[in-house]
Amino acid sequence: MSIANVREYFKQYNKENDVIEFETSSATVELAAKAVGTEEARIAKTLSFMTSEGPILIVTAGDTKIDNKSYKAQFSCKAKMLTMEEVENLVGHKVGGVCPFAIKDDVDVYLDNSMRRFESVFPAAGSSNSAIELTCEELEKFSQNFKSWVDVCVVR
Repeated sequence: MSIANVREYFKQYNKENDVIEFETSSATVELAAKAVGTEEARIAKTLSFMTSEGPILIVTAGDTKIDNKSYKAQFSCKAKMLTMEEVENLVGHKVGGVCPFAIKDDVDVYLDNSMRRFESVFPAAGSSNSAIELTCEELEKFSQNFKSWVDVCVVR
């Protein structure tokens, strides 16, 4: 179970008890915002893509979308999202619970600048009914295989 892996991952930071499990689904930005009790923009959605160097994750604010021109300039390829099956196989989490924690070793993580306007954000924690509240500094520190901050999104 993926949430168990995330809790185990957070033990190294003494944050395993900060993972929140909801009785309702938090699988989409809208559902997560309702479960957490915050605005959709503060939900840190994790998007998965395939590049020529392998799969990557981009964590971004919940009110944004990928700007294809910026993405191509950053990663030197067209944005190609992974399928649901590819996400679980290549990243290690099911869609709805994808997060930058307890992922496969060959998956690089990028954080989008769109989240920096918030004191804290809520990424998923490995299941479709979980989250954890983190500052952007904590998100950077705790994201496995973190590479860099990027600017590849626009607000919808």
